[in-house]
Amino acid sequence: MDVTLGTVFLSEVVGTALLVLLGCGVVANVALAKNKGFGGGFLMVNIGWGLAVFAGVIVAYASGAQLNPAVTLGLVANGATEFGMGVPVNLVSVLTYIGAQMLGAFLGAIVCWLAYKQHFDAEPEPANKLGVFSTGPAIRSYGWNLVTEIVGTFVLVFVVIGFGRNGDAAGLAALGALPVALLVIGIGASLGGPTGYAINPARDLGPRIAHAILPIKGKGGSDWGYSWVPVVGPIIGGVLAGLAAIPLLPILG
Repeated sequence: MDVTLGTVFLSEVVGTALLVLLGCGVVANVALAKNKGFGGGFLMVNIGWGLAVFAGVIVAYASGAQLNPAVTLGLVANGATEFGMGVPVNLVSVLTYIGAQMLGAFLGAIVCWLAYKQHFDAEPEPANKLGVFSTGPAIRSYGWNLVTEIVGTFVLVFVVIGFGRNGDAAGLAALGALPVALLVIGIGASLGGPTGYAINPARDLGPRIAHAILPIKGKGGSDWGYSWVPVVGPIIGGVLAGLAAIPLLPILG
């Protein structure tokens, strides 16, 4: 089934918005004051983000459910000729995917803020409020933080390409919703500690922009000095995974 770029755009906007709404939502539940999930821990965040991706993939199958510029660019680096179902790979389609992902992430973050508005108001720590929207390092070292994001995203994209090389859907949908959810939980549990595992430029930058412009009580700064790491790192990791998959996956079967 061929789809139009308009369908792709809508699919990626809705899927990424749902992913970010639920993903940022689990962080809000764990981190913000007076929530019933307060103090639920990092594993709860890992599981919540995995299920957020599950939901995004389910609703965005028409576009292949890329939901992540690192996945999109990794597929390009891997030599994909089509996205989703019949969408040719070219500059327009790449920009359509990435633009939709950014918009969806921005919108999802706004809805998350609306859902937790009273708890944002009650939370005294600006860092906890920013942490709902975007990632930050446990130990700030831009070079090593970049390495962590590259490694985590490499795993994501390499496995996505590995699952999808014989399928029709070029994106997270190639795995199916449940396997990709388990993959994201595994990456978070294994590699998420140093940086909070953005592994997705849209997931971090879109909500960070939302944080900057929303009238959040006592929010503090948006940490723009760090903001390039969860954008550049995942892009490098995704592209490296796409390139590495060309010689390695045929050998690995």
